[in-house]
Amino acid sequence: MSFPKNFLWGGATAANQFEGGWNLGGKGPSDADMMTNGTHTTPRQITRTWEEGLCYPNHFASDFYHRHAEDAALMGEMGFKVFRISINWSRIFPNGDDLVPNEEGLAFYDQVFDELHEQGIEPLVTISHYELPWHLTEKYNGWASRDLIDFYVRYCETIFTRYRDKVKYWLTFNEINCGTMPLGGYLGLGILNEGTRDFLNQVDDPQLRFQGLHHQFVASARAVKLAHQINPDFKIGCMIAYMANYPYSCNPADVIACQQKMDEGNYYCGDVQVRGEYPHFAQRVWDKYGVKLDVAEGDLEDLASGTVDFYSFSYYMSNAVSTDPALASTGGNLMGGAKNPYLKASDWGWQIDPDGLRWTLNELYGRYRIPLMVVENGLGAFDTVEDDGAIHDSYRIDYLRMHIEAMKKAVEVDGVDLMGYTPWGCIDLVSASTGEMGKRYGFVYVDADDEGNGTFDRSRKDSFFWYKKVIESNGEDLA
Repeated sequence: MSFPKNFLWGGATAANQFEGGWNLGGKGPSDADMMTNGTHTTPRQITRTWEEGLCYPNHFASDFYHRHAEDAALMGEMGFKVFRISINWSRIFPNGDDLVPNEEGLAFYDQVFDELHEQGIEPLVTISHYELPWHLTEKYNGWASRDLIDFYVRYCETIFTRYRDKVKYWLTFNEINCGTMPLGGYLGLGILNEGTRDFLNQVDDPQLRFQGLHHQFVASARAVKLAHQINPDFKIGCMIAYMANYPYSCNPADVIACQQKMDEGNYYCGDVQVRGEYPHFAQRVWDKYGVKLDVAEGDLEDLASGTVDFYSFSYYMSNAVSTDPALASTGGNLMGGAKNPYLKASDWGWQIDPDGLRWTLNELYGRYRIPLMVVENGLGAFDTVEDDGAIHDSYRIDYLRMHIEAMKKAVEVDGVDLMGYTPWGCIDLVSASTGEMGKRYGFVYVDADDEGNGTFDRSRKDSFFWYKKVIESNGEDLA
């Protein structure tokens, strides 16, 4: 058997993209609730108030808020061992800086976790996944303020204590490295600079971004230490949007440019959270953007003593890096690059590269030597519902099969310690980058369109039955 007997097969979602019920149960608005829908050609807009006539897809998402028991049963039917779910911070602390948590929100997740356990599913909880309470952006400009460290730790203490016997696996921040990019200023850090409205073309302030990222590092490290105090059996991971990059050519300029892009985009954050210190190239990054980091007394000690237990990451595609501006470009998760002539691409232009996942697993395990987990991977595609209700998504099965085969080689041949796999959007959800429901990833179809029209009923795609077989065979039967 290639995968260990206790391998964690499952799926992944995010509360802001999946849950809905945005103003129910005492929940406050989040940054995600202030974003309109878009398309793969028209960017989402960030509005400071809800504007008449615009659609805010995170408000309804996939309506998990009302359908969690049904969804847990579907996951149980597939045989999930783990379900990556996030908690809406503003469902627990509606403003983010409240002194007392919202009991109705806490009880909601109690119910969800109980339903998952009834199905034999272990929750893997992302503590903060692109849904900062809106009040923290309005009053403090998000993570640009050091005050958020204490608010976050209070939030963590509340959920660690409440769910100490229901949740074992935790991730502190989703794709924390998006803070190294302009796109992450609002998405991951809740920083809203004057004049920003277009989500894809934000008014950028690198000083605020990197300072906010430092505050997240400190908050994460303190949360790790707190978690181990509350329950020594807790396993706490980081979560990185891994952007695999290759030099476009053997031109040394391309090789150096690729190395520096990997350093800044991937390893800047991973090194802090796994190794407990800023990497040797950090000063080069700060100098590049004119950043002068304000490091308070005790921060570096916190980073050193609050390292994570495992490393989790998203992997969708790879890019090539070139110093030639005339080359054709392609899109991607958070960041694009030069088009690789050896790869095909998805409907959204993301290059499909399963071998890159094997390469990534080896790169990460060689660098960090702690257990790894692939917590996002999948194919966003247009699905067609046939007249009989069937959804024949062989393209999704092909994509996942190739990536599981790559993981198998990394484990069996290369000796990588891989603990689990949770494909993204296991039940269809709203896209973070475009706000579309039509960009579907799931094994389960949700009857809703980009404007929230539909019954929201669930139906099984062909990939549902295929993935059930994969889990039953522990990854051996991929036909």
